Amino acid sequence: MIQDIAPHRYDNAFKTRRPEAADYVLVIHNNRTLLIDREQTTAARRREAQKPEAVYEIPLFSEITEVVADAVERAVYLFAIDEKSYFLIENKGENAVAETGRFAFKGTQYFRLMEPMYQAFAAITATQIWRWRESRKFCGCCGAGTTDSTTERALVCPVCGQIEYPKISPAVIVAVTNGDKLLMSRYRDRPYRGYALIAGFVEIGETFEETVQREVMEEVGLKVRNIRYFKSQPWAFTDTEMIGFFAELDGDDTIRLEEDELSEAGWYRREEIPDDEVFISVGSEMKMAFKYGSDWESRIGAM
Repeated sequence: MIQDIAPHRYDNAFKTRRPEAADYVLVIHNNRTLLIDREQTTAARRREAQKPEAVYEIPLFSEITEVVADAVERAVYLFAIDEKSYFLIENKGENAVAETGRFAFKGTQYFRLMEPMYQAFAAITATQIWRWRESRKFCGCCGAGTTDSTTERALVCPVCGQIEYPKISPAVIVAVTNGDKLLMSRYRDRPYRGYALIAGFVEIGETFEETVQREVMEEVGLKVRNIRYFKSQPWAFTDTEMIGFFAELDGDDTIRLEEDELSEAGWYRREEIPDDEVFISVGSEMKMAFKYGSDWESRIGAM
């Protein structure tokens, strides 16, 4: 999954420090991140190398000064990977940065296929922190402008003292099985067009297991039993902590589709389940765990 970056080490401890030339920096605007094509790959060179497009990477501070004159003053420390620091620069107002030369803004979908994986994880995690900061610029209690805490990752209201922490929304994702068949669906009106499992956010007062039962009933009209935890993951694309479960069909297998959410849903035998091209999500791992059984980890490792 996207957070499985070993042997690299992710350190999200709060720190206040200034950036150095070899640190990484992410300039973000409208949910798009400024990345660098270090090779300045032309269309002709891409065709020669059989690459569909340029390979963009996270720029270093020594590189970002080409387009951000006051980068050091605007930088906010985020986290470290392998003791190398990552910083955020919010791209807005009079200091806004435009695409130029080697630099281009990329949307979050780019990080689904970005390599190496630990840099994709860094980029999407930085985007999640940026979205939180953008949505909490003003206090929700009194309306005053918030400031950065000096002791923890939080935004603080200097007037009434309200503290805002990063947004993390718990959600479940469930692989519903019916003997040797798995329930899969496709979303309606979402960028991802592959097969997906049933998923949804936890409501106030619900356990994870109750959320599984409610979401399956709401989206496909089915009852489930024998709900079993699989694993969890941070899913920064939607500010979510995903909690994965397996569950068995309980009773009638007739699907009653919630058409506002899904375009289709159906039961698929193991041999009908397509292999995912990338394994950044817990949903992909759950589908392959059902398809290949106890051998699933070695099978996807060979793909």
